[in-house]
Amino acid sequence: MAGWEDPDVDLLYRVNGWSEQAPQWFSSLLGFMSEYGVIFGLMALGLWTWWSARRRADSVTAVAGLLWAPIGASVAYAVNYPIRELVERPRPFVDHPDLNVLVEGKTGYSFVSDHSALTMALAVGIFMVNRRWGALALALAAFQGFGRVYAGVHYPTDVVGGFALGIAVVLLLSPLASALLTPLTRAMAASPRAGWLVTARTADADGAGADDTTGVIDAGHDGTGPPPAGEAPGAPAGRADTGAHPAPRHPNARV
Repeated sequence: MAGWEDPDVDLLYRVNGWSEQAPQWFSSLLGFMSEYGVIFGLMALGLWTWWSARRRADSVTAVAGLLWAPIGASVAYAVNYPIRELVERPRPFVDHPDLNVLVEGKTGYSFVSDHSALTMALAVGIFMVNRRWGALALALAAFQGFGRVYAGVHYPTDVVGGFALGIAVVLLLSPLASALLTPLTRAMAASPRAGWLVTARTADADGAGADDTTGVIDAGHDGTGPPPAGEAPGAPAGRADTGAHPAPRHPNARV
């Protein structure tokens, strides 16, 4: 490779060349992560984000947004199919057989990368609901895109095209998805059986009524309120009237 006559191909060789210099176990691991690991990692991160979103005040809209993440990724994958068939770009190892291919058995066309479209769509969907976990998801998606070039199964522009497709689908269709999914999650939240999927009913929330009742101080027992039934006025707090009263003495009675 001499110079940068074709930046796409040159960058492909530069990144894929690192796999030949790295230990075999590391390159194999990175190839596996780019093929399967990152997608499973994003799914686990999405589940964790959903579990925490149930405790938010806006849990109905938050869970609706998280539902859109995998749906949007599926839409991006479906939109990608006609694009690949239209462009008909061969895999890089077809035109460049000297590449070090880390993922065997890849067929079909190369542009755009469906893995990149899927992972970026999931990451953007998570980011729209939770910025902290979404930032981690975006980093995982970027790592996955790098891994596709490192493994020699995609050109860099395949990955960039996949990222653009995933972002566009999730962001552009987000208002429509919210209008359709929010009523669904609202109905689920009102359901006694499926409500936990949308709103976390914590022990504190369930026990609020019990705490309110047990925390009430019995008036009269602290000496500030009216005496309870059966207690004589002016009697010490907590002493009940037994009904036995000394007989009144006549003024001239002898003691």
